[in-house]
Amino acid sequence: MPHIPQEVKPELGPDATGLGWVFQYAVTDTTGKHNLAELRSLQDWYLRYHLQTVPGVAEVASLGGFVRQYQINLDPVRLQAFHVPVAKVIAAVRSGNRDAGGRILEFGSREYMVRGRGYAKTVADLSGIAVAASPEGVPIRVSDVGSVVLGPDLRRGAADLDGKGEAVCGIVVMRDGQNALEVIERVKRKLKEIEPTLPAGVKLVTTYDRSELIRGTIRNLQSTLVEELIVVALVIIVFLWHFPSAIIPILTIPIAVMVAFIPMRFTGMTANAMSLGGIAIAVGAMVDAAVVVIEQTHKKIEEWQRGGQRQPIGEVVLKAIKEVAGPSFFSLMVIAAAFLPVLALEGQEGRLFKPLALTKNFSMIVAAVLAITLDPALRMLFTHARGLEFRPRWLCRSVNALLVGKIHAEERHPVSRLLIRWYQPVVRFSLRWQWAVIAGAVALMLITVPVWQRLGSEFMPPLDEGVLLFMPTTLPGISLTEARRLMQAQDRVLAAFPEVARVSGKAGRAETATDPAPPSMIETVIVLKAKAQWPKVPVWYSALPEWLKPMLRHFTPDHASTEDLVARMDRALHSPGVANAWTMPIRGRIEMQTTGIRTAVGVKVTGADLKVIQEIGEQVERALSGVPGTRAAFAERTGDGYFLDLNLDRDELARRGLTVDDAEAVISSAIGGEEVTTVLEGPARYPVNVRYLPDFRGDIESLEQIRVTAADGPREAPLGQVAKIGMTTGPSMLRNDNGMLTGYVYVDVAGRDIGGYIEEARRTVGNQVKLPPGYALNWSGQYEAMARVSERLKVAIPATVFLVVLLLYWNTRSLAKTSLVLLAVPFSAVGAIWLVYALGYHMSIAVWVGLIALMGVDAETGVFMLLYLDLALEERRQAGLLRSRSDLRQAILDGAAKRIRPKFMTVMAMFVGLVPILWSVGAGADVMKRIAAPMIGGIFTSFLLELVVYPALYELWIWHSEVRPRRTRAATGAPGQTIPPGGLPVWQEQLP
Repeated sequence: MPHIPQEVKPELGPDATGLGWVFQYAVTDTTGKHNLAELRSLQDWYLRYHLQTVPGVAEVASLGGFVRQYQINLDPVRLQAFHVPVAKVIAAVRSGNRDAGGRILEFGSREYMVRGRGYAKTVADLSGIAVAASPEGVPIRVSDVGSVVLGPDLRRGAADLDGKGEAVCGIVVMRDGQNALEVIERVKRKLKEIEPTLPAGVKLVTTYDRSELIRGTIRNLQSTLVEELIVVALVIIVFLWHFPSAIIPILTIPIAVMVAFIPMRFTGMTANAMSLGGIAIAVGAMVDAAVVVIEQTHKKIEEWQRGGQRQPIGEVVLKAIKEVAGPSFFSLMVIAAAFLPVLALEGQEGRLFKPLALTKNFSMIVAAVLAITLDPALRMLFTHARGLEFRPRWLCRSVNALLVGKIHAEERHPVSRLLIRWYQPVVRFSLRWQWAVIAGAVALMLITVPVWQRLGSEFMPPLDEGVLLFMPTTLPGISLTEARRLMQAQDRVLAAFPEVARVSGKAGRAETATDPAPPSMIETVIVLKAKAQWPKVPVWYSALPEWLKPMLRHFTPDHASTEDLVARMDRALHSPGVANAWTMPIRGRIEMQTTGIRTAVGVKVTGADLKVIQEIGEQVERALSGVPGTRAAFAERTGDGYFLDLNLDRDELARRGLTVDDAEAVISSAIGGEEVTTVLEGPARYPVNVRYLPDFRGDIESLEQIRVTAADGPREAPLGQVAKIGMTTGPSMLRNDNGMLTGYVYVDVAGRDIGGYIEEARRTVGNQVKLPPGYALNWSGQYEAMARVSERLKVAIPATVFLVVLLLYWNTRSLAKTSLVLLAVPFSAVGAIWLVYALGYHMSIAVWVGLIALMGVDAETGVFMLLYLDLALEERRQAGLLRSRSDLRQAILDGAAKRIRPKFMTVMAMFVGLVPILWSVGAGADVMKRIAAPMIGGIFTSFLLELVVYPALYELWIWHSEVRPRRTRAATGAPGQTIPPGGLPVWQEQLP
């Protein structure tokens, strides 16, 4: 690399990112016998080596404490007295600390490897290195021109634990693409192996463990999944009232789930929160096809029993299956196809929701295949015309109840009878007042539009990780000592909150390429206690018995929310000159990795002059401070770094026979200190640093007296005579974004949706900040991701709608039927939007995923509603009973009201299957709730409106497309038409 300075040594960084910080720990001493330098050595040269051998670990970064260093502090007065330049001391120390090999010598019958042992092992060894000799031949040693001591290396980072003082920490960085849960488990096992070998009193304290979030999320979803399975099974048993039939859909769910794990395994997908979430939202829909097949079978068996049982029961069952298997299969395929837009997502939203989409589609595809393979086979297996006969009678009755059962006619079934009695008047009303019903549905959709417009927007819903990440920002140039003092004071305040279990702070950077933080950037990880341990707040059920409270907490928590806790913490930590920002570790590191902005909203100011960029940033900061929802706004002071410049006078250097290189060598070594060699102590490596004593470099006057010596002779001069020394300010760090110099403005938003905030903030900044030519403002953070997803969905959703229309048309072979089915989509939007609004949710990727899933469910409910209307119509058509409007209405009444049970049961299975998600709490619940909410609200209103509106629309369509034209042709005696016996029927029939 010819374009970088000679002293720079490029190295490959770890195969990891900041998002790979999966586990952090602190090395503590309970006895007080080990200082921070010893604990840091233990971390660097023992713990780190062991943990880096764990598969999946990219590196283990150290932070805090003091790195041990051998410091050779030179006295410039002695150097001048002995006429020894600094460069000569450096060369002597470097050459005086080395080993050499002399190959092999043979003595007698043995060979000996020759070693020259010259490595320094102690302070005395370094002190005794000869630097030069006097004219009389007396050696001049390092101890003659300075002193050698053990001290701390220069630090760029510090750590704190619970506000009690500095600590030594380790950060386990996971290799990119590895399974975090598996890596953390391996790290814990290794630490358990290491801990007994640590010095007495040294303990390892976990300060951050991502596996707790992963396990908690999976545990919550597993319990929700079990609740869904139980609730769906109960719905099926209650509605069918026939155990042999109920066992088929009950078996379908676990079989479909287990088979869906096979493609998950082949695609390398793990059982995480999102993959299990995909199965959770698919549970109710997976049994729909089986329920429809069973219902149709029951109906045909009822007719077979009333008709004298003339055919073999197997033929009756097979005919029933054939009538509904096709639409059932296509309805499940439509649900799977409707989820394709989620697979089109990219970036962090794609990584989060693609597993959910894939597992849901795997489950639905497997369920669709089972609907036309296993379910019919089980139906044939469990259908018996006669019961079993054997003794004892009680056992015979029990076995028949489980294996044969008794099929109840819908008119005699207790649940069906109640539903039919309730629904028949609704259908009659819908058929009598068709246009009023249609107008009411349209009005309901229209009044939903203002509610839709009032919904806020955000990129991702809040994922409660159970851990907070507090990132205050101070002005640049703050010393590490002051940053450490500020961090410790903040941590002490945070640790006093009763909801907090552990506080671990970091100021500056850790020893890793994945952490480029300056000392002005503080990161504090706040591990919260379990919500059950938080202080209780008064709620409406506080006086009720304790055994009732766990159930009621699902609906009204009896503790403060995380948002309330953050607000209280922010008020307690408010201090001048510090801008607070709050997030959570995973979310914050994703945002920093993708946009460079560590807050949810940020502004990038780009241009050519850093001074102008800073001025614009400060104007943006002032403008945003007045926007409602701004908790804190802070513009980087890009040009406010502090520098001590030594401007060399080339003419003066030349007059004294010195070069720029001579002066720069003294500046880098005598002032800054140069690590010239390394002392080996077993596996440990400690640097040796050479520089002037602190008293000779502690102020500008002392710096002016430093001697600049020529490398090739006795020429020398004070530094103050060949350089002008002064303090100034300038950019401490340069940011580049797309080839342009950039400054960041960080904005912490609270109590408001991100989309609405950005819209108002952009207007405010546009009105108050005037940009000079060549400068631009770019809104970043979540705004970038929201814009990216919006553009992606603009293409993916229309393409998916087109695919769904094709599938529906392929199934129905009718544009009119396809249009009727698609009417369920706006019907469902009513309930989805109102429920999302009522729950106070904003439009986010999770809500959009729920709406996309809802589109497929809508198509399925529409297909089933149309299926039973078509079957009833076909029965009357084949019987010659479709000659008038009253016949048509009777057919619709039979298909709608008398077949309400299968439609109600399929919808209830989906609806009730999603309800446990809505009352779930804990890790991962916030995301899943926002997926389930639009589905629950949409299924409810879609089904209600379909029950009311579909009969009216169906009658209008069949009357105008089939019945009325046939009557007209019959009345006019058109060729091929015959007038039925008894003349033409009356046109104005009464409703049945």
